Amino acid sequence: MSNAPITAEKVLPPALPSSGYSRVYKHYVLIIMMLVYACSALDRQILSVLLEPIKQDLGLSDTQLGLLSGMGFALFYATMGVPIARWADRHSRVNLISIAIVLWSGMTALSGAASNFLQLGLARVGVGVGEAGCTPPAHSLIADYFESGERVRAMAIYSLGLSIGVALGYLLGGWINEIYGWRMAFICVGLPGLVLAVVVRFTVREPTRGQSDGVEVTDELQPLTEVFRFLWNERSFRHLSIATGLLAFAAYGGATWFPAFLIRSHGMSTGEIGSWLAPISMAGGATGTLLGGYLATKLGKSNSGWYAWLPAVATLLSIPFSVLALLASSSLWVMVLIIPSAVAPAVHAAPVYSTVQGLVEPRMRATATAVLLLITNLIGLGLGPLCIGIVSDLLVPHFAEESLRIALLLGLGISVWSAWHFFLAGRALNAKKSTPQYSSTTTDCAGDQ
Repeated sequence: MSNAPITAEKVLPPALPSSGYSRVYKHYVLIIMMLVYACSALDRQILSVLLEPIKQDLGLSDTQLGLLSGMGFALFYATMGVPIARWADRHSRVNLISIAIVLWSGMTALSGAASNFLQLGLARVGVGVGEAGCTPPAHSLIADYFESGERVRAMAIYSLGLSIGVALGYLLGGWINEIYGWRMAFICVGLPGLVLAVVVRFTVREPTRGQSDGVEVTDELQPLTEVFRFLWNERSFRHLSIATGLLAFAAYGGATWFPAFLIRSHGMSTGEIGSWLAPISMAGGATGTLLGGYLATKLGKSNSGWYAWLPAVATLLSIPFSVLALLASSSLWVMVLIIPSAVAPAVHAAPVYSTVQGLVEPRMRATATAVLLLITNLIGLGLGPLCIGIVSDLLVPHFAEESLRIALLLGLGISVWSAWHFFLAGRALNAKKSTPQYSSTTTDCAGDQ
């Protein structure tokens, strides 16, 4: 099958404006979508700082905790993303996002009422199903609001929501647990999302699909099998999805278990952990996200391979610091050395997601993001925390409380594998750019073609 994009569109006359909305309103929508992503990340990440208190209260093993934070969430988050995205590619994305916020926020609050592993697991499944309706339609919405030259930067700003949400998860989860317990932490972070859902529903307008690219989009959707085949035949997409999944395995697995490691190996409280990790994750994630978007835009003008090579370089440079942080005997040095590991994973967000949006036509955009998330989240969100939890349990007879430290060190090896696939993706992007079908219609990932 040809690598030419599947299309269901025609080019509009040049006189048609790319957007009927003011610059102020477009940026308002972008900020709201960033806050939606922050809410999603907060409700997902708060579990990590609460793992140890939950373990002690409910008598769970590390393997069970790995299931709660990993596969139990990711299986439904990833698989439900595709059918939800197909719906988003045909119907109102604004309505879908509003409903999704209500679902994941409500299920987060209900997590505080769980009295055993099964109840907490079912609540986390609900959070996963709800959050499946966040990023794919949000990416599609942003791509229709912002022209190709603005898209990388817009994706970078949207991706800041992850850093904000993770930081709030550490800070609020840590201190609310210290004062009121882990149950109240879930309730306090879940309920405000219901207000955000109302704001989205009544202040964000549904844009016309394809206007930012100057194309008119039909109502026809390509069969899902054709979409999968097209995406998998794109060598750059294939390597980007594998690389992002492996990066998520190491990064999300590490972030999930890092607070528990600090409690077990350094005797820190959840409040202390939240106070340290909140600013580190916020500043590090924001730096990595904005730096990735800026450098991808600059370097990608002359060489499109940098959209994938940037994450590879950042990942490899951070590994030695992560090793030293996990081996450090002082909690202060742990926090200092972990900073590069907060920056590096965020570098990939803007270049990778804007590249994927540029590979497909407008009515495939939510589905393309969902397929990417399906692959990466099953590998990363699903297997990362679970595998580290299993390895930690297996190593307890040999290393006792230090078993988690060893499991986290072993997980870093996956980062090297991730960097290799990012390198291959960059080569594929270069090769694609040199072929006739790599036209301006399909390369707005750079925002400068």
